[in-house]
Amino acid sequence: MQREGPCTVVWFRRDLRLSDHSALRAAVRRGVVVPVFIWSEEEEGSWPLGAASRWWLHQSLLQLDQALRQRGSRLVLRAGPIVDALLDVIKQTRASAVYWSRRYEPDAQRVEQQVEQALRARGVEGLGFAGTLLYDPVGIRTRTGEPYQVFSAFWRRCQQEAAPGHPEPVPETIRGPAQWPASAALTSFALEPRIDWAAGLRQSWQPGELGAQQRLRHFVAKHLAEYAVERDRPDREGTSRLSPHLHFGEISPRQVWTAVRERSDGSDLRRASERYQIELGWREFAYYLLVHFPDTPACSLRPEFERFPWQDAPKLLHAWQRGRTGYPIVDAGMRQLWHTGWMHNRVRMIVASFLTKNLLITWRAGAKWFWDTLVDADLANNTLGWQWTSGCGADAAPYFRIFNPVRQGERFDPNGDYVRRWVPELAGLPARWIHQPWAAPAATIKEAGVRLGETYSEPIVDLAGTRARALEAFRKLRSPAR
Repeated sequence: MQREGPCTVVWFRRDLRLSDHSALRAAVRRGVVVPVFIWSEEEEGSWPLGAASRWWLHQSLLQLDQALRQRGSRLVLRAGPIVDALLDVIKQTRASAVYWSRRYEPDAQRVEQQVEQALRARGVEGLGFAGTLLYDPVGIRTRTGEPYQVFSAFWRRCQQEAAPGHPEPVPETIRGPAQWPASAALTSFALEPRIDWAAGLRQSWQPGELGAQQRLRHFVAKHLAEYAVERDRPDREGTSRLSPHLHFGEISPRQVWTAVRERSDGSDLRRASERYQIELGWREFAYYLLVHFPDTPACSLRPEFERFPWQDAPKLLHAWQRGRTGYPIVDAGMRQLWHTGWMHNRVRMIVASFLTKNLLITWRAGAKWFWDTLVDADLANNTLGWQWTSGCGADAAPYFRIFNPVRQGERFDPNGDYVRRWVPELAGLPARWIHQPWAAPAATIKEAGVRLGETYSEPIVDLAGTRARALEAFRKLRSPAR
């Protein structure tokens, strides 16, 4: 095989972009580059991609291949096992190095170690690069050498590290081999659903690096200035909605950080930028906890919660999953999730609190449902969010903090626009009653065309009674075991 310079395989993983990609740039400087993506569902361990994430991955891989071809390259697709696939590509291309971006999920780290060992045994250079996070989670510790479990202290410590550097540009050209190795067809991975339920996802998202860059520019230009006050309003477009793009690495956190920081040219923008940077900090904290407490996707960080009296209530769980609880903002959130693969963060907290505290159903059931239905289903963030809301994780919400869905709806969706969009059967109700239709006068209900128990569900549980039950369960849990 004729070529100029050494050949490097760039193993793409959750870094499906060309800009600010340290592994790719290092490979380009070295010589010939063979970009490879390996689909190996079995090696994702207990958390293979859910249905919505699989759909997203299919679209993102299409976009990545197109971007590579525009620069004279292409994406080689292979099926796992990962070590076998990489060694086969190395054999076909005579590559002398494999570069990749590090991941931090426990199973992904295990695979990296296997890859490193296999490459070392064959005299091939193997090197992982940063790019998933702003800060290295391994080296950040308390003064006593323990991992942080409180976000504020963790984030202060991160600020003592060197500031994130400037993002790297896309390589102008990516030199390919004289002869390309064989590639599998993307359709052979069967990532898209057999029955096309993804119309809502297609209407809502543009997967890929181009879509990520466009969304970032739109957010910074149109919504960053009001982010600090608008971020809790699901009825408005006040958030960046960059989470799926960050999850799949179509944009790097450093690119987002830099774009937000460069817009902080006034006191209001500075405050908004700092508020958004704190949200990026929570993403860092989620991965930090996953690295230091790798069992938390399945086990409560606070061990006493393993004896919490969770209820086995499949009918209530199903009502929650389908947005038929009788509590409008909960139902709106669950229906938004089902249709678009995404849910506003404030509403995520509301629906999670309702499941774990009003229904007393384990956070694991909620995490599993989110994992299958979210396009931004991220193991670190999903685990942190559910454990925080249920009270069993690091820096968790106090056990007595139980979100009242009526009060939350009235505060953060005051005109009912969010509910009207996703629960159209309630659209005719005035704002005063839209978050508690059961309390509306009979004439108002009739005029709005609502028939409780028929066109819209009656509440499946009583808020006051289930709140008292949850508080009693928490009280007993905090009492010394006999």
